[in-house]
Amino acid sequence: MTSRASKPRSKASFSRIALGWREWLVLPELGIGAIRAKVDTGARSSSLHVREQEVFERDGRTMVRFLIEHGVDDALSGHVEAEVADQRDVTDSGGRKEKRVFIRTLLQLPGGQSWPIEINLTERRNMAFPMLLGRSAMRRRCWVNPGRSWLLGLAQRALTPVTNASPE
Repeated sequence: MTSRASKPRSKASFSRIALGWREWLVLPELGIGAIRAKVDTGARSSSLHVREQEVFERDGRTMVRFLIEHGVDDALSGHVEAEVADQRDVTDSGGRKEKRVFIRTLLQLPGGQSWPIEINLTERRNMAFPMLLGRSAMRRRCWVNPGRSWLLGLAQRALTPVTNASPE
């Protein structure tokens, strides 16, 4: 029987993106040009700090409207709408279960690589990072160096303007 550790690595494992335990990320479909994220392999799902969540129906689709605080100096980006992908229970780091809204959006790295991820919306006001990047979003694409930070580079002060925020 061959142990898993002794198998040769695939070519894909060598092309994985190195992340530090904290990184600046981009969520262009939400109008976020720079957001501080904690990279957390212990968390299954990714989370985004939002306020004023409101789930509603439009044209037979379940939608969510929310207010985002993000990026450099926690700038307020405005109300954003997205289609709800799912609503399910999430257990937080304190062991408490909470039903959360999940959306799908594009994750973009400062180097330009991007892919769709699923992210849940929650209040993270008392957390050091407005976003948590969980292992499902990184699966087969990234590896994490827990002793390093900002491997993708530091954020630029100019944020991408919000392009899909709904009028208030």
